[in-house]
Amino acid sequence: MQVRTPLTLITGALGSGKTTLLRYILATVNRKIAILMNEFGEISIDSKIVAGKNVQMADLGGGCVCCSLLGEFEAAVNEIIETVAPDIIVVETTGLAEPDALVFDIQESIPIVRLDGVIAVVDADAMVRYPLIGHTERIQIAAVDIILLNKVDLVTEQQLYAIATKLGQINEVAQIISTQRCQIDPDLLFGIGRTEATIKPPHHVHQPQYTSFAYTTSATLTRDCFAEFADNLGEDVTRAKGFVRFPENTYLFNFVAGRWDLEEFTSEQTELVFIGKKIGDRQTEIVNRLKSCEQ
Repeated sequence: MQVRTPLTLITGALGSGKTTLLRYILATVNRKIAILMNEFGEISIDSKIVAGKNVQMADLGGGCVCCSLLGEFEAAVNEIIETVAPDIIVVETTGLAEPDALVFDIQESIPIVRLDGVIAVVDADAMVRYPLIGHTERIQIAAVDIILLNKVDLVTEQQLYAIATKLGQINEVAQIISTQRCQIDPDLLFGIGRTEATIKPPHHVHQPQYTSFAYTTSATLTRDCFAEFADNLGEDVTRAKGFVRFPENTYLFNFVAGRWDLEEFTSEQTELVFIGKKIGDRQTEIVNRLKSCEQ
């Protein structure tokens, strides 16, 4: 009897904390883990964030892992098992992916793995700021076994209860676990043993309104100028992330739902990705504002 490698799928909206969860898993789980990542944007920021953690990783690049890259995904899974023989495979999808198609493909087309569980990361603060749950996020929530309700330190107890109630209405069976920076006992994430129910291929309709662009420079940026820039990015920027090089150090930049933060990180240059609805209309303006911060 063939031993099937357990595979855990992580989904969730842009900026919810999926990569933060990956980094926490890598730091706390003492097993051989293979990471498969799928990002939206020209520069693969997330793969650079988790690189160098003694894991084997295949970066699937831009596009939607749940449709256009299914064939490549299957090949990547088979190759990583043959060459690395990991104990666990963890797949992080782009925040714009609808995971139901990928769940179907894993269960129907990749017999070498066993889908152990599907986990969604939900940004509690973003749920308060933008309470309307879109089509893609609704599918992400409905398709999972565990919901990590992240960033709960940014909302009140009353708001947290209302969010949990809303999530429970979309997915009645998933366990909802509150977290800060996705810190959770890893034993709760693995060994779920998802039941392989009979499922039909999803009717998958893309919503192509999201676009992205990248900005790269070897120049250093003035910190005060960049802070003013980040404070005024605007609501049409859904997500921004990357590396910012100041004179004193380089930082990992994360922007979501109007909030942003910096974390010390090693990178040779400034590399930023901006994602939003019709974000291309603002590309020239945003790039010019960043250039004005260059030293």
